[in-house]
Amino acid sequence: MEKTLVILKPSAMGRGIAGEVIDRFIKKGLIISGIKLMQLTDELLDDHYAHLKDRPFFNRIKTSMKSLPVIVMCLKGIDAVQVVRAMVGATNGRAAAPGTIRGDYSMGQENIIHASDTPENAVIELNRFFKPEEIIDYTPAAMHLLYADDEL
Repeated sequence: MEKTLVILKPSAMGRGIAGEVIDRFIKKGLIISGIKLMQLTDELLDDHYAHLKDRPFFNRIKTSMKSLPVIVMCLKGIDAVQVVRAMVGATNGRAAAPGTIRGDYSMGQENIIHASDTPENAVIELNRFFKPEEIIDYTPAAMHLLYADDEL
């Protein structure tokens, strides 16, 4: 099964909606294989957002991401990256479709959540935020209620 990284950003934490967002992933049938609260550092953010370092909004992102603790999660499921990205919605909350997390909870660039964009980046990002022993590979008892036998 595929794994992906999700970060509930300070905007989710400060607004008190982290539990609602996590609940949406659980109700969808994604499996939480790792979860922790952490305070992000300059070093970690410089690495995570290295592809944006020359953009004019880079420092704004770093300041925002350090403003409160975040929740980082490893979610697991078939096509987890694609499923989570569809649930998250467009980057700008005003453009995100209703029914998506950003469409329902965000009005702009303070967009509640980060989700890995490709399976390859998910591996890199999970390794950045989790030690191997912090991700637990298990099969929920209700797995047969999530997938058809020929999907597993």
